[in-house]
Amino acid sequence: MDNLTFRYSVLLVEGLNVTSQSSLPVFILLLLAYVFIMISNTGMMIQISLEKSLHQPMYILFCSLTFNDVMGATVFVPRLLRDILTDPSERFITYVECVIQAYFTHLLVLVSILISLSLRLSHCRSFISNHFCDNASLFKLSCESTVINNVYGLTFTVVLFASSVGSVALTYLRIAMVCFKSKNKTTNSKAIKTCSSHLTVYIIMLVSGSVGIVLHRFTVYAETRKLANVLFHVIPPVLNPIIYGLQAKEIRQRIFKLLRKKVNIK
Repeated sequence: MDNLTFRYSVLLVEGLNVTSQSSLPVFILLLLAYVFIMISNTGMMIQISLEKSLHQPMYILFCSLTFNDVMGATVFVPRLLRDILTDPSERFITYVECVIQAYFTHLLVLVSILISLSLRLSHCRSFISNHFCDNASLFKLSCESTVINNVYGLTFTVVLFASSVGSVALTYLRIAMVCFKSKNKTTNSKAIKTCSSHLTVYIIMLVSGSVGIVLHRFTVYAETRKLANVLFHVIPPVLNPIIYGLQAKEIRQRIFKLLRKKVNIK
């Protein structure tokens, strides 16, 4: 087993299967999305950090969310951009880099345990049948039995899915009950507007994340899985600063104030 564990120190990543004609448009679209993610989320973090009036639990939560979005996008997108413009036969990554990417892609304690279970396996393959490294990609490199990994992975997915959907459903049920009892149409309208935008992002994350996990076990749907993973890592980080930044009154006022200053300077 020890002789096989590091048999392949360099791996080949499958990447996205895009045609030569569509590779440049896809690259530009992802690049623009990544630039927007970095500017909007980093700007929001800086603004919350520098503005003392925003040093409150809610805005600290926003700051944590934007930090996670920046980290997740940085781990995922730059590597994907490079691979899009690289010949499929030259999309190499070291095993250590693959493990690091998988760890920071998940960045959860329970998923870290999953990755540890994958690292205990020897690996006899050198091909990552995915467009980035994640836990499933790691244990698929092994020729050993991955029953434990699959059972743990499916259990974790079910528990995470059930707890997430359950907590969100209870939260929105309570909000709906409050709105139903309230006679203030303005407040109810704002609540519905805010909740609908939040719920949209949540559904995108939930569906794309679940599809990416489940379809790892069905190779025939590989391209659908890849698209779902791209949506999971790109769409929420793009929408979150818009939703939370513009709907939070203090942040929105600060943004408009800065914009007015720039216009007056010009």
